[in-house]
Amino acid sequence: MIKKIFFSIFAAFLAFRSYEMLKTLWFAEPSDFVLLNKILLSVLLNLFITGIFAFIGFAYNTNRILGDNYYQIKNPKLISKLYKHLKVEYFKKFVLLLFWGKKKNRQKYFDGTRLGLEKFDYRTRQSEFGHLASLIVIQCAVLFLLIKEHYAIAILTSF
Repeated sequence: MIKKIFFSIFAAFLAFRSYEMLKTLWFAEPSDFVLLNKILLSVLLNLFITGIFAFIGFAYNTNRILGDNYYQIKNPKLISKLYKHLKVEYFKKFVLLLFWGKKKNRQKYFDGTRLGLEKFDYRTRQSEFGHLASLIVIQCAVLFLLIKEHYAIAILTSF
C-alpha cells in the first residue's frame, strides 16, 4: 500500500515537472537555449514522461489496459521487414550491452521456470504499456514543441 502511494506521488511529481517544462518552453524563444540546453531539455522531458508511466506500472497492473488482442501478432512479415529496415539488431546489441547482458537483470524477467514464464508475460505486458503510453505522450509533447518552433528540442526528443 505504501509502495502504491509513494509511486503514485512520484508519478504525479514527474507529470507536474513535465507540465512545468512544457509551460516554460511555451513562453521561451528557441534562441533562448544553446544546443547543450536543448539536449538536456529533450533528455529530461523523455525521462520525466517515461518515468510517469514506469512508476504507474510499478504501482498498478497496467498490463490489462491494452487487452489480449493487442499482443497478438497480425502481420509477421511486416514486423520482420520493419525490424530489418529500422536496424533493430543495433538497438538489441545496445540494450544487451547496457542492461540485459547482466544475468541478474535477465533473471528478473525470466528465471527459467513455468511460474517464471507467467511473470515474464506479465512484466513484458507492463513494459509494453509503459513504453507505448510514453511514446504517445512524448509525441504529443513534440507536436507542442513544433507549434512553438522549438525544432531542435522536438527532433532531439523524438530521437
